[in-house]
Formats: sequence, structure tokens, C-alpha cells
Amino acid sequence: MKKNVSLIAFVLLLAAAFVFVMIRGTEGVKESTQQNGINAIHQAVMRAAVNCYSIEGAYPSNLDYLKENYGLRYDEGHYLVSYDAFASNLLPDVFVFERGGAEVGS
Repeated sequence: MKKNVSLIAFVLLLAAAFVFVMIRGTEGVKESTQQNGINAIHQAVMRAAVNCYSIEGAYPSNLDYLKENYGLRYDEGHYLVSYDAFASNLLPDVFVFERGGAEVGS
């Protein structure tokens, strides 16, 4: 009888450890996916700004110009992009935030 109780306790402990590992694994995948989305938007903004510079000879003064003239699109409800163009001949500072989450910047 005592062996059965020990075996049941061991199996339950093993199952709990398995559930814990699975939950941690899915959190890691979620964080990686979020970071990939932030990086993709950051790269898209930088690519559009550099493209504008190469065509027009100046970096745009604001993000709306890139949206209107260079087709920049992203989910504005999910991401916040900070675009700070100090001068038309200097690469702008771009920071991408997930609303309520992580950040990436230049």
C-alpha cells in the first residue's frame, strides 16, 4: 500500500514538472515571436527612411510621410513607433514598442 502512495506521488510530481516545463516553453516562444514582430517593424521603418533618403536626398521629417509615400504599414493598434528625425541628413532614431510590452530601438 505504501508503495502505491509513493508511486502516485511520484507520478503526480512528474506530471506537475512536465506541465511547468510546457508552460515555460510556450512563454519563451511567445516572447520570441513578439520580439520578431518588433524587429520586423523597426527594419521596415529604417528601410523606408533609407529608401526615401536615397531617392529624395533627405530623410523624412515624420513617420506619416513614410506611410503616405513609401507604403509603410504596421498594426498601429498593437505597436507604437517613435520616429525622431533630428535633421534631414542624419539617420532618424526609431524605437518600436509593443503596446504594453517590449521595445527595440536604434
